Amino acid sequence: MAVTYLLLARLPEGGLGSFNAYERAVLPLLAEYGGRLERRLRTLDDRVEVHLITFPGSEDLAAYRADARRLEAAPSLESSGAEVEVLAVREV
Repeated sequence: MAVTYLLLARLPEGGLGSFNAYERAVLPLLAEYGGRLERRLRTLDDRVEVHLITFPGSEDLAAYRADARRLEAAPSLESSGAEVEVLAVREV
């Protein structure tokens, strides 16, 4: 059964460049795991980014998160200083 996730990334001042570099590296990998980026939104001050991402199942998200290329890009995420939260969500 498909699962939709909400990713919330809070970015500190000056973290956007590294965060964008990380996103350029990892978002193209989603499709390899059946993932689909439904929405990608950012606040007007560029300090919070939200994604709605759907995967066929939770195991597909786990496989995506374990992808070696994603792990290789992790230093960009770390240097951005982003605080990231991932929540499984549903329509109400």
